[in-house]
Amino acid sequence: MAQPEVIDRVIAVVGKYPILLSDLQSSMLQRENQGMAPDKCRAFEMLLYQKLLVAQADRDSITVSDAEVDQELSRRMAFFIQQFGSEEKLEAFYGKRTNVIKDELRSDVQEQMLAERMAGRISGDTKVSPAEIREYYNSMPEDSLPLVESEVELQQLVRKPMWSKEAKQEAKELLESYRQRVLKGQTSMSTLARLYSEDPGSAREGGIYRNVSRGTMEPAFDATAFRLKNGEISEVFETSFGYHFIELVQRKGEVVDLRHILIIPKMTASDFFNCKRELDSLYTEINDGKLSFEEAVKKYSDDKDTKQNAGLMINPKTASTKFDNEILSQLDQNLIVTLAGMEIGQISKPMEFTDMDGKRAYRIIKLKNRIDPHRTNLKDDYQKLAGMATAEKNRKLVKDWIKKRSAGMYIKLDTGFECNFENEWRIAN
Repeated sequence: MAQPEVIDRVIAVVGKYPILLSDLQSSMLQRENQGMAPDKCRAFEMLLYQKLLVAQADRDSITVSDAEVDQELSRRMAFFIQQFGSEEKLEAFYGKRTNVIKDELRSDVQEQMLAERMAGRISGDTKVSPAEIREYYNSMPEDSLPLVESEVELQQLVRKPMWSKEAKQEAKELLESYRQRVLKGQTSMSTLARLYSEDPGSAREGGIYRNVSRGTMEPAFDATAFRLKNGEISEVFETSFGYHFIELVQRKGEVVDLRHILIIPKMTASDFFNCKRELDSLYTEINDGKLSFEEAVKKYSDDKDTKQNAGLMINPKTASTKFDNEILSQLDQNLIVTLAGMEIGQISKPMEFTDMDGKRAYRIIKLKNRIDPHRTNLKDDYQKLAGMATAEKNRKLVKDWIKKRSAGMYIKLDTGFECNFENEWRIAN
C-alpha cells in the first residue's frame, strides 16, 4: 500500500512556536523575489529569529491589540487591491473572498507585529556617535570600502490636478442622496457601501472599519467619527480622498467601529490639461528669471513633504538626500533619462509621474548636485557610513541577544535541518 504524501510538517520548534516546511519554502521564495540568493540556512535562521522574538515577547508580556492588527490587515488589503487593480481581481487570483484572505492572514500578521515590537526593544534606539562612525570607518581596509556609484540630489516642484467645482458638487449631491436613503430607512448603510462605495479596502465588507484608534485616519475623518454617538449618521464631509459620510457602529473609549461610504469626484482630461498648463507657465517664469525655483516651490508646490524644504527630495530607502540609479529607476524610470542630459542647477521640463498615493501628477525636477563614482569616505558619505555603523552595531546587539535568549529557550531542529548559522544558537539535542 502506497504511503500518503506528506504535504507539510514541523521542521523546528522555538518555545511553543513551530516552524513548518512550508514556512521555509515561502521564506526562500520571498528572498528570491527580493533578488537575494535562495540560501536555505539563512532563510531558516531568519525564521528561527522571528520565532525567538515572538516566544520572548510572550514571556515579557508584550502584546499587540486586536485594533492594531485590524489596522495593519486593512492597510495590507488596500495595498494588495491596488496592486491587482481591483478587489474582484484579487479574489479571482486567490479564489477567495477578501474577508477570508484577511482571516487567514491574521495570525501571521499578529506574529510579525509581535516580532517587530520585540526587535524594537533590542535595537530600536541604537545610536552611534561621531567617534564611533570614525572608528568604524578607520577599521575598514581601504580596498574594502564600498564603491559608491554616481548619485544625484534633486529638488521637485509638484502640481496635482484638482477636482473641478462641478465634479465636487456632483459627488456631494450623489453621496447626500445615499445618505438620505439611509436616514429614511429605505436601505441599509452596508448595502449602499457594497453597491456604491469607492473605497476598495471596505466596500465589499459593507463599508466597515473595526477598531479604528483616534489619530489613525485623516484629521477630518477622525474628527467626524469621534463626534458621533452610537448609531448616528454624519453629514457629508471632504478629505483628500473624496467625500464621505459615516455611521458610527460602536465606540469603545478611543477606538471605534464604523461604516462609511466614499465617493471620489471624477477627474476629466481637462483637469489634467489645466494642471500641466499651469506647470508649463511656471517653467517659463523660472527659465526667464522672473521667479526662482525655490520661490516657486514654496508658493505653488502641492507636495507637503518637500514644499517647506525648497523641494529637496528624500531617498525613501536610505533617508538621505542622495539617489543612485537603482533607486531612481524604482521611483520613476523617466528620471534617469531626463537627468542624463542635465547640468547641475538646471531644471527639467514638466513631466508626468505617479505620486506615493498612486495618483497621476506633474512635476519639474531641479538637479541640485551630482556626485561622481568614488570609494566611500567621511566627507561625501557621512550619512551612509553612519547607517553602516549603526547596522553593524545592531548586528552585534542581535548576535548577543540570540546567544543569551536561545540558551534559556527550548529550541529543537528536525533531523536534516542542521545548518552553519551566522549566529550562536543553543539548540536542544
